[in-house]
Amino acid sequence: MGGGGVLRIGTRSSPMAMAQAEHVAGLMRAQWVVREVEIVPYKTSGDRWTGSLAELGGKGVFVKEIDRAQLAGEVDVVVHCLKDMPGDEPVPEGLEITAYLPRDDVHDAVVTADGAKLRDLPAGARVGTSSVRRAAQLKALRRDLTVVPVRGNANSRLAKLDAGEYDALLLAVAGLRRIGLHERITEALPTTSMIPAVGAGVLALQCRTGDAESVEAVAGLDHALTRACATAERTMLRILRGHCASPIAGYCAPKEDGLALHAAVFSPVGDVVIEAFENGLMHTPDWVGEAAANTLLDQGARALIDAIPHP
Repeated sequence: MGGGGVLRIGTRSSPMAMAQAEHVAGLMRAQWVVREVEIVPYKTSGDRWTGSLAELGGKGVFVKEIDRAQLAGEVDVVVHCLKDMPGDEPVPEGLEITAYLPRDDVHDAVVTADGAKLRDLPAGARVGTSSVRRAAQLKALRRDLTVVPVRGNANSRLAKLDAGEYDALLLAVAGLRRIGLHERITEALPTTSMIPAVGAGVLALQCRTGDAESVEAVAGLDHALTRACATAERTMLRILRGHCASPIAGYCAPKEDGLALHAAVFSPVGDVVIEAFENGLMHTPDWVGEAAANTLLDQGARALIDAIPHP
């Protein structure tokens, strides 16, 4: 830990990331895990970049710079959105995901300035999203809509919507709630038609391997059910070798007798959809993820994934 027994939490400096770090700090204080917590914000290259994230190497750019700071001993615990962690690479050597917090809302939201729902948007309406997963599924639902890339934090995206640059936005319900903007949600899309991202709604707490004090401070926050679901999803993604430019979705939910994973791979324009539905036991999440991945691969998912260049 830092000097004086202070536990230092590393995070991105965006409003949403800071809100997430404050949430984690509050959980630690509430459980009397640590006496003092310091939040250390980092403005990553991805936060400063205004172009396509693919040019920087994808969403992983948000993660890797903070990981390096943690390995250098600048911070003790890092709060990551699990969906931003690269699926085709292991956690860096020397680091480990010590805890998964209970999963938040996984739904994607349609946000419009006038309250129009997805079905009400006119043909040609401009829908802002930089997620290849959302874009592919949107085109599968409404091929007549125009997908337009949008960057920036949630507040800046909403400002562009209100200024008329877009007719609608696709954003995460959990993220909007975290920063107190849930009233902007026009419609939460069902997970059957807009399958969530792998790791959606999950905050992962990362520690240095062997840092006993930090691991002890964080371990009690781990949520076993979320860990199982996240493991199934990320096992599927790892086997598929999915990267940030791959339109891959995967959502594992608990069921009475175990886990149920719904996974899919899309063509970029949504005209080809390959799906898998796998059930398994709570204590075998790796098997559930592997089975889903193999089902997708048996249907030709490899060709769809490899057709898209890796950033």
